[in-house]
Amino acid sequence: MLEELKEANRYIIDKIKEKDTLILEMEKYAEEFNVPIVTKEVAEYLKFIVKSHQFKNVLEVGTAIGYSGILMAREIRKNGGKLYTIEIDEERFNLAQENFKKSNLDNIISIKGDAVEEIKKINDKFDFVFIDASKGHYMEFFEDSYKLLNENGIIFIDNIMFRGYLYKEFPKRFKTIVRRLNEFIDYLYEREGGEFVLLPFGDGIGLYRKK
Repeated sequence: MLEELKEANRYIIDKIKEKDTLILEMEKYAEEFNVPIVTKEVAEYLKFIVKSHQFKNVLEVGTAIGYSGILMAREIRKNGGKLYTIEIDEERFNLAQENFKKSNLDNIISIKGDAVEEIKKINDKFDFVFIDASKGHYMEFFEDSYKLLNENGIIFIDNIMFRGYLYKEFPKRFKTIVRRLNEFIDYLYEREGGEFVLLPFGDGIGLYRKK
């Protein structure tokens, strides 16, 4: 089954004909320097969900080099929306600023710092939250961003299956992260006040909708 999923992902990726030079440039950089950005199939789904729901304001936890942020900011700009995005790593933050400048987007608010602290300082409300940062803090990111989420808003949690280590043997050094993610998923399934679904593509996606 896992091999079939991998083959399906490769088929999807082969069908995606990206023409945007900035996106292609960022993908090449990420591959060359091993920077974690969303996979192509996740990127396509991310654009689809933001566009189809006509979201306005979006919060991104984990900017990296600005790849997913640019994809979302382009869509929400059509609705007069803005993107708040948080990154703790200085080098990646600076690279993201360069890419945002190249994108000519004027609806991005970049925040440099630890999202555990920075989310608590935000006073805006959001239709959509995209979480792709430190796996050990996913629960904190979720709880703090949930407080800023509008009714019927969605929280999109990327890489929630952490390289497949939640269901297969993993290095001992990841024991705590794996335990926390397993507990987090159980919590999301049992949590009242919303609906949760776990999707097995990319590196695992969790979607939580606030009722």
